[in-house]
Amino acid sequence: MSNKPLIILSALACLTLVGCSEKGPAEQAGEKVDQAVEQAKDAVEDAGQQGPAEEAGEKIDKTVEDMKDDAAE
Repeated sequence: MSNKPLIILSALACLTLVGCSEKGPAEQAGEKVDQAVEQAKDAVEDAGQQGPAEEAGEKIDKTVEDMKDDAAE
């Protein structure tokens, strides 16, 4: 049996591992985007408060519900 296939597979495995050891610019940019999204998500969760648009929307919803209740009576 020849050792040729084993040598070729070993060489390909080494090249694959060497090629993956360094991060390219696209991967680095992707990681920065991931970090920015995580930070934004954490900031929103930490805020824990509703913004003015959310508060206005809830007041509108309550007013509409009240009007429906008054019309049903």
